Formats: sequence, C-alpha cells, structure tokens
Amino acid sequence: MDNNRYCVIMCGGVGSRFWPFSKAALPKQFIDFFGTGRSLLQMAFDRVNGIVPVENIILITNESYEHLIKEQLPEISDDRILLEPARRNTAPCIAWAAHHIQAINPEAKMMVAPSDHLVINVEKFRQSVNSAFDFIDSHDALVTMGIKPSRPETGYGYIQVGETVEGDFSNVKTFTEKPNEDLARVFLESGEFFWNSGMFFWRADTIIRALNEHAPEVNAIFEKGDQYFGTPDERKYIEDNFEACPSISIDFAIMEKAPNVFVETVDFGWNDLGTWRSLYEHSPKNKDGNVTQKCKALMYNSHNNIVAVKGDKLVVTSGLEGYIVADVDDALLIVPLEEEQKIKNYVNEVKSKFGDKYL
Repeated sequence: MDNNRYCVIMCGGVGSRFWPFSKAALPKQFIDFFGTGRSLLQMAFDRVNGIVPVENIILITNESYEHLIKEQLPEISDDRILLEPARRNTAPCIAWAAHHIQAINPEAKMMVAPSDHLVINVEKFRQSVNSAFDFIDSHDALVTMGIKPSRPETGYGYIQVGETVEGDFSNVKTFTEKPNEDLARVFLESGEFFWNSGMFFWRADTIIRALNEHAPEVNAIFEKGDQYFGTPDERKYIEDNFEACPSISIDFAIMEKAPNVFVETVDFGWNDLGTWRSLYEHSPKNKDGNVTQKCKALMYNSHNNIVAVKGDKLVVTSGLEGYIVADVDDALLIVPLEEEQKIKNYVNEVKSKFGDKYL
C-alpha cells in the first residue's frame, strides 16, 4: 500500500436539511439511516480503509463532536482527529488539513471526502479512487469527481467537462452552483455536465500553492503557523487563529479559479445524502411508494411519503401524498417532499423564534 496516500474525511457539518433527525448534538453523519449498524461516517471510513493506510485517515470535525468520533471510530488515534473551534466552511478546513499533512509527510497525496455520502457500488468507487490517486501522481492537478446525472437535480452543483486528457479524466470548462430546474434539465440533456461530488484529490503541496495563489487570506493563517503543525503546539495555534479565517467553500476559493482543475467522470451509484428526498429515493418502499424509517405506521390511501419517527410512537395517516413526516423528541416536521429545499429556511426561522432549543 502507498504510504504517501492520505484521506481527509470532513465530518463537522450540522445537516440542517435533515432536521429534525439531524440536530446539532447528533448530526446526520453520525446516524445509521439504513439499519446496517454503521453510521454514514463509519461507512465513509469503511470505503477508503484499505485504499489508504488506516493511520493516514484523518478526520476533521467541530470540536463538539470529538466524543462521537471516538465512540464510532475508536481505531482513529487522537492525533488523526483535527478539531475546528468554529465552522468556517470547506476551504479553511481543507487548508488546515493540507498544512497538517504536509508537515507529517512532504510527499503526501490527499483525498478529501465528505462523511455523509451514499455509495452503492463500493468496488467501482474504490477503482475510481485508485485511478484518481494515480492521476495526481503524474499530473500537477486538482481533481474533482463528477457524477453522471440521472435527473435535473437543483440541489447540486454541476461541472461542465472539456477536452479529455486521458481515460475518464477531462479538463473542466465551468462550474455552476445549484441551477434552477429548467437549466438543470438543459445540463442533463446536453451530456456535458456532471454533478459535483465534493470529493477531491491533489498533492498536499499542489493545493497549498493553489491556496496561496487564489485564496491567500485563507492560506496566510495556516502558513504563519507551519512551525506548529505536526507538533503538540498545533492545537493551541488553531484555537487561537482558526476563527480569523473567512468562511468560504473550496469550490469558490480554488476550484472555480485555478487553471489546473480536472474532473474524473465516474458512475458508482452516488448520492449526496443531504435531504429527505435523497433518503426516500434510496430506501425500500412498499407497494404504495411509502417509506417508513424504522418506525410503526398505518397508512391509508397514502402514497409516496417518508415517515421517520424515533421511539415507539405509532403514526396513522390517511390521504397523504408525497410528504415528509419526521418526529424526533421535541420537534415534528410535516412538509411536502417537493419543498425539501426549504427545510433549511424553516430551521433558520425556528432558530430566530425559539433559539437553539429545538436545534
């Protein structure tokens, strides 16, 4: 196994579009949605374990989730858990991980992966990961994985592919963030656009150079602390300086600006398990198209709904068509599936009216 390979699993998000199941105290990446005995985070770990040495798998998360990481992945040592003192989106998160890893191994090659994705064909996924690592071995490249779209999805970013470089790797023409339905349909029909998976590959020194050139306000904070990375003083430096980072995504900071961005087009049954609809689509359904998530339900003249209730509560519905019914502790959500993109707005409204009590 190549000891220069590293994987950074980002697992610090709150997952507000999955509220009320996903709450600040237990976000979606720590939940077993499919009854497999493994949370989304554990499944993400399982997918890369063996492609990347286990000692080179690094988790970066909010400091409030340290106990959940240790509980769910006891094989990860403390020095492989990077704890963010504040949420600053993905560019600062990745910049810290890159500087940390380069201090440990200047020859490092990095994979960056979210913790909340669903992959159906794990073997094809692993083949694609190996191909991406091989590509950055021989190219000064920033690589993202592009997923072949199956529908005009408005909740994802899109990548327009350019000229083929080799195999499944192409230049990137454009990035488009969350188009409306009409534009998403044009993208789907053109065959030139792929979903942006949010999975990336690059050498540590390559991404640090890109950060320095295109997001110097982010990189400077970590460059100033390079002497501390990989030492016992690293955590103190991060606690004192991380909050000064601007909140910006790696897509806006780097991927949409850098000239050496490539996409590997893949098709391994991927879904960003970010919404109730995505969970609905990948869960077993009864003859009426209803999904019940580990709960008791009697559903009369009801079709194409998802019902998720914690505890021993019984749900009875009649005449319900295409709804989300989610009941957890002190919060009940009843929303049409077609309005799932509005849930984040509803959560913001809950916060403004009731504070953090229900979040």
